[in-house]
Amino acid sequence: MGIESIGNPALWLGFILFVLCMLALDLGVFHRSAHAVSMREATIWTGVWISLALVFNAGIYTWFGPERALEFLTGYLIEKALSVDNLFVFLVLFSYFAVPAALQHKVLFWGILGALVMRAGFIFAGTALIQKFHWVIYIFGAFLVFTGIKLLLHHEGEMQPERNPVLRLFRRVVRAVSDYRGGSFVVKEAGRWYATPLLMVLVVVEATDIVFAVDSIPAIFAITVDPFIVFTSNIFAILGLRALYFLLAGMIGKFRFLKVGLGLVLAFVGAKMLLVDVVKVPIGYSLGVVGGLLLISVLASILFPSATPPTQPSTGALTGDEPK
Repeated sequence: MGIESIGNPALWLGFILFVLCMLALDLGVFHRSAHAVSMREATIWTGVWISLALVFNAGIYTWFGPERALEFLTGYLIEKALSVDNLFVFLVLFSYFAVPAALQHKVLFWGILGALVMRAGFIFAGTALIQKFHWVIYIFGAFLVFTGIKLLLHHEGEMQPERNPVLRLFRRVVRAVSDYRGGSFVVKEAGRWYATPLLMVLVVVEATDIVFAVDSIPAIFAITVDPFIVFTSNIFAILGLRALYFLLAGMIGKFRFLKVGLGLVLAFVGAKMLLVDVVKVPIGYSLGVVGGLLLISVLASILFPSATPPTQPSTGALTGDEPK
C-alpha cells in the first residue's frame, strides 16, 4: 500500500530548518539567561506558537487544498489536547524535585527537543509499518479504543514520581549531588562527574514523553497517514507546550472533565481506524467531533467545578529519600 505525501525534500528541509531557527531564537535570544517565566511572557509565546501553526495551516490550505488543511488542523487539535496531560506531569515533577522557577524553562526546552527527535522516530516507524502492513492500523485502532476506555474508567489518584522505574534505575546507576548547581546538568567534583537533580528531572521528562507518544502518535494516524502532516502537526503541538505549561500551570487541576473528553476522543479515533475499510468518515466530521468533545469537557469543568480543591503535589527528596 503506497502512502501519498505532500512533503517533498524541500518542504521537509524547510520545516526542519524553521524549527531549529525558532528553537535557537527561543533559547539563544529570549531565554539566554535563566529567569522565571511570567504569565505575560507565557501568554505571548502561547499566542506566537498557535499563530504560527495557523499560518502554516493556511499555507497547506493554499497549496494543497482544504482536505489536507483539515487533516493538519484536526491532528494539531488532538495533539494539543493530549499534551495537557503532559503539563500535569511537569507540574508534579517540578514540585517533587523542587525545581527553581528560573530553571524550569531550561528543563522543558531540552526535554521537548529530545521529544521532537523521539517522536520523529515513532512517526517514521509507524508510517513504514502502515505502508508495509495495512493490518497494523487495526492494532493502532484497538489500542486507542482500549486507552480511551481506560481513561474513562480511571479513578484519579496521586502521582508518585518516587515510584517511577526510570528514576529508580537512574538513582541506582548514576552518582548524583543533592542540590542544584545553577543550570548545570552535571558537575565535576574531586575529579569525578556527578548528575544534578536537574538531569534527573530531564531524564524522567523524556521517559514520560515516550509513554505519551505511544498514545498520541497512533491518534494522528487515525486522521491521516501522510507523514508530513503527521510530523508537522505533532511538532507544532509540542513546540507550544512549554509556554502552555507556564500559562496553565496554576489551573491544570481545574479541568476535571478533560480526561473524559480525551478518553472519548481516543475511543472515537480508534473506532475510526477499526472501521477505515468499512466507513469513510469525512475529515470535517472528525474535526467537529474532536473539537466538540474537547469543548464540552472544558465547559463542563468550568460549570461544574470540583467540590474539593485539586491536591497539590508533594515535594520529595532530591536524591533518593521518599517524600516526607
